[in-house]
Amino acid sequence: MYLKIHQSSRYYVVAVCDEDILGKTLKEGNLTVEISEQFYKGKTASENEVIEALSVATTANIFGEESVACAIKCSAVDPENVIRINDVPHAQIFRV
Repeated sequence: MYLKIHQSSRYYVVAVCDEDILGKTLKEGNLTVEISEQFYKGKTASENEVIEALSVATTANIFGEESVACAIKCSAVDPENVIRINDVPHAQIFRV
C-alpha cells in the first residue's frame, strides 16, 4: 500500500491506495477519479503504519482492495460505507 500524509496546521489528510492502482483513472457513469501519484504516492507502508495514520486522520481517501480492507479491519471504516468505482473499493473518512 502507498501512504501519503498531507498535513497543515489544522488538518491531517491521509491518502492510501493499493500499489497496483496507482496512476490509474477510474470511470463509472459520469464520474471520473484519478488515483494520482501526486496525491497518493508516498511511502510503501505496512498495515500497522496505515492503521496508525488512519487513527489520527482528520480526513482520509482510501482506494483499493487491500487498503480498504485495512481500514475496515481497524474499524476506521464501516463496510457499509464503502463504494465501488469501476469495481475498485473506495472509502473516505471525515472527522470534525
